[in-house]
Amino acid sequence: MDQTNMHSLPPVARTLFAPLTCRALESVRPDAILHDPQAVELFQAFGGNRSLLMGMSSQDQFFVAMRARQFDRFARSFLDRNPGGLVVDIGCGLDTRFDRIDNGQMTWLGLDLPEVIELRQRFLPDAERSQTIAHSMFDLTWLDVMAQTNKPVIFLAEGVFPYFTAAEVKGVVTALAARFPAAELVFDAISPLMAGIHNRTSAILKETGAHVNWAVGAARQLEAWGLRLLDRWGYFDQHEPRLGVFNLLRYIPLAANANYVLRYGLERKRE
Repeated sequence: MDQTNMHSLPPVARTLFAPLTCRALESVRPDAILHDPQAVELFQAFGGNRSLLMGMSSQDQFFVAMRARQFDRFARSFLDRNPGGLVVDIGCGLDTRFDRIDNGQMTWLGLDLPEVIELRQRFLPDAERSQTIAHSMFDLTWLDVMAQTNKPVIFLAEGVFPYFTAAEVKGVVTALAARFPAAELVFDAISPLMAGIHNRTSAILKETGAHVNWAVGAARQLEAWGLRLLDRWGYFDQHEPRLGVFNLLRYIPLAANANYVLRYGLERKRE
């Protein structure tokens, strides 16, 4: 894909190349924490150029790999309990999760903007158990397609929600809770302090023109949206050898609680 077409994507959509590259570069390391051969192939198809990282540091690349690994773990845990379940990736971009977690029974559904799905289809065409929907997540008509699926479902939104406002995210989350009250929802969140730092210093945001618009101060506050907190994972919760001295950040609350991944059960909001 040429650089002109990449730059024609909307700001948030352009960020999809960085996590793909992170997964590809992580996969070829001898000490890799995540193995994603398909990401390696895609990265090479896009020219194998590290400029797709958009200035990310090696440490930030590892954090992205850790985040992807945790989303995979939550998805696998769900599939252990629901082998024939449905995994929905909101803002799927060039995600290759289906191939990483496929148990031979699951189905996967990816949702993203029409221009992103058009790009994806060129390299990752739909298959029998992995389909895509070309819709904005805010166009809630995509839920009508979902409603036809009579399966346990987990919604994943990796690297998506922080780019939008609290009102926009709440609209999607409350709609999911109303339509799929027994489902699970997993997304990553960022603290207000880190959101400010990220907007000032992130090379990716400067490169793409995207912006962090939503931060979460306390995970349980979101239970008012029709959520029930099931799990919270932080980057420094457990010792990670490759983090080195950064492991000490677990003892500094502002740093330890700066970025995390949340897993909720969806429930209908009681009026």
